[in-house]
Order: sequence, then structure tokens, then C-alpha cells
Amino acid sequence: MDILFLLIPLGLVLIGIIAWFFIWSVNHKQFEDLEGPAHSILHDDDTPAEDPPKGKIHKEKM
Repeated sequence: MDILFLLIPLGLVLIGIIAWFFIWSVNHKQFEDLEGPAHSILHDDDTPAEDPPKGKIHKEKM
């Protein structure tokens, strides 16, 4: 029975921390676009890759 005096306040504090974190994440728009990143991986990137710079290749001597 004495453990309830510890677990009930501890549970209430934990619920308060979780609620604060959820409210903070909603206010900072963490849940604004849930499907955008998932769909962006499916689109092809049609821009050509840049050519590597032309020049001398330096080889290290062993």
C-alpha cells in the first residue's frame, strides 16, 4: 500500500511530461506534413549529376 504513495505521483509527473512534449511538438509543427517525405522518395530526380572537375590526379607515393 505504501508503494501507491510513490507510484501515483510518479505516474502523474510522467503523464504531465508526455503531455507537455506532445503540445510542444504540435506547436512547433512536427506533425504538419507526414506524407511528404514518404512520397518524395518515389519521385525521380531528373537533374543530371555534375561532372567531376577535370584536372591532374595526384597519386601519393608509397
